[in-house]
Amino acid sequence: MSSTFSVALSALKAQSEAIDITGNNLANMNTDGFKGSTVQFKDLFSEYLGDDTGFQLGLGVGAPINTQVFTQGGIQSSTSPMSAAIEGNGFFVVASPSNQQLYTRDGNFQISSSGALQTQTGENVQGWVATATGINTNAAPGDITLPTGTVLPPVATKNMSMNANLDATGTVGSSTGTFSVPIQVVDSLGATHILTATFTKSATPNTWTYDVTVPGGDLIGGTAGTQVSVLSTPGTLTFNNDGTMSPTNTSPVPMSITNLADGAANLNINWNLFNPDGSGMITQYDETSNLASSSQDGEQAAQLNQVALQNGGQVVASYSNGEQKVVAQLALAAIQNPDSLQNVGNNNFATTTNTATPAIGAPQTGGRGQILGNSIEGSNVDMATEFTNLIVYQSAYQASSRVITTADQITQDLLNLIH
Repeated sequence: MSSTFSVALSALKAQSEAIDITGNNLANMNTDGFKGSTVQFKDLFSEYLGDDTGFQLGLGVGAPINTQVFTQGGIQSSTSPMSAAIEGNGFFVVASPSNQQLYTRDGNFQISSSGALQTQTGENVQGWVATATGINTNAAPGDITLPTGTVLPPVATKNMSMNANLDATGTVGSSTGTFSVPIQVVDSLGATHILTATFTKSATPNTWTYDVTVPGGDLIGGTAGTQVSVLSTPGTLTFNNDGTMSPTNTSPVPMSITNLADGAANLNINWNLFNPDGSGMITQYDETSNLASSSQDGEQAAQLNQVALQNGGQVVASYSNGEQKVVAQLALAAIQNPDSLQNVGNNNFATTTNTATPAIGAPQTGGRGQILGNSIEGSNVDMATEFTNLIVYQSAYQASSRVITTADQITQDLLNLIH
């Protein structure tokens, strides 16, 4: 009887702590990226009484072991462009305000006033920012700072091309023997200019001449309403008898636009007549002259419209001119024994002395999972399981309390015998 009270009290304390853990799990059912805990009980060492025919007397139950469970939580769609979820193994890497490296499964991110990508509680998300040479995921990750409120500088046109057909049945000197194509190009200041490529059928079979002009009003000293050639001399296109371009045509065709009235630098543009596979981009078939498509590599200045996380953990900036640029890449950390991590609050975990060294790298490499954009990982707590645990722990608590009341009654009976 001497140890009955202590045994029962150890059980009351252990079951109470188990109920606390279950309550915490239930409290965080709607916490993004939350990982629930399980409870494990261990008995205290026993006392052996007597000789070989004696018996062992248990000393109760020890403090329950709280083990974090890192199973996958449900992934839900999100309307936030800066949210992301991890499908599979890994953790987002973040840095606390004191520069402590932490790990989280909560991908509900935001952009600070300074452009830093952060968690909702102010930790800086780690990854790699794009440079002129791209993104180097082999380098050490750092804070991700995004281009907020910036203007994308213009890029002057250097190359242009067009896919077109010239009417093989066109009549020399008539409207069917002439075809004009407008192409917009961009100068170094971001201003646009309309070049006009004019094709004229020649009396020589399978031959067309061409010229490219710019409006005179776009040039210093030019006359509005007139066209000025940007070629040193007009060119000639020759075609094979099957309507394809002859490989003897000179390509690219150099064009130069000087003395722009807006003060931009001179434009030097190459007009490419052939595809990379060597096929001609202009044909001469028995079909009305027409333009199928045209392209040029110049870009006007543009305002930043939006920054969003995409599948794979890439951060993509979208500009008002329709261009998109990858500006950063999120890092993931693979940890071999995540159950050794210490929960430090705010959905973050810190390594302990028992934690294997985190392997930080790009998603879908080295055993790391996939990052899904416009998604968020929910809690992995199961309500039915937790309610079942509550019933079990409550029953065990009540049973242990009955041990105390029974022992107390026996003690009272013993005292009554004395009196």
